[in-house]
Amino acid sequence: MTGSGVEHLDGADRATGVEQLDGADRATGVERLDGVPWAWRLALGLKVALAGAFVIALTVPLDHLEGKGMAFRFPLFMLSAVVVPLAWRRRFSPYPATADSLVVAPFLIDTLGNLLGVYDSFDATDDVLHTCNWVLLVAAFHAWRFRRTETRRDAVLLGAGIGALAIVGWEIAEWIVAETGAGGGLSLTYGDTVGDLALSTVGGVIGSGLGVRFFAPGRGWRR
Repeated sequence: MTGSGVEHLDGADRATGVEQLDGADRATGVERLDGVPWAWRLALGLKVALAGAFVIALTVPLDHLEGKGMAFRFPLFMLSAVVVPLAWRRRFSPYPATADSLVVAPFLIDTLGNLLGVYDSFDATDDVLHTCNWVLLVAAFHAWRFRRTETRRDAVLLGAGIGALAIVGWEIAEWIVAETGAGGGLSLTYGDTVGDLALSTVGGVIGSGLGVRFFAPGRGWRR
C-alpha cells in the first residue's frame, strides 16, 4: 500500500477514535448505567419483590400491621412499578432502568419495614427511612430528567423542590386516610407529620445533589 493510502487510513482511524470519544463524553452518566445488561433485570426484580411483599401483607394476619394502612398503600405503592414504563413508551433507548429501580426501591423498603416489624422494633426507623427514601426518589427524578435533557442549570434546586412537593402531597394523603379511616386507617401524630416533612426535605436535597453529581453529563459537555 502506498504511503498516501496509509496516511489516509490513519486519518480515518483517528477520526473514528475522536468520534467514539466524543460519543462517550456526550453520554450522560445515567445513560451509561441504563446500558448495563443487568439494569432492567434489577428493576424487574424490585417490582416482583414489592408485589410479593404486599401479597403477604394483605393475606397473612400480622398484628404489627394493624394501623399501617396496608390496603391503602397497596394501589399507590404498586403504581410505582408502572410510572417509568408508562412515561417511557419506547421513546428512547436504552430503557431508563436506573430511574425505574430508584422509583420502586423506596416503596419496597417501606413495605418490607412494615412487613418485618422494623418500624415497631426501632424508634428511629421512620426517620431514617423517610430521609433515605427521599434521597432515592429525588435521585430517580434526575435519573429520568438527564435522559431527556442535558442542562444542569438549577438542577439541584429543581430536584429539591420536587422532593419537597412530594412529601407535602404524601402527608396530605396520609392525613386524609387517618381522618376517613380508609384502607384500615393510619395512626399519626402532629409530631410525626412535621418530622416527616423536615427529614424528607433534607433527603430530597441530598438526593438532588447526588443525582446531579452522578447522572448529569460530564464536565466536558454542557449547554
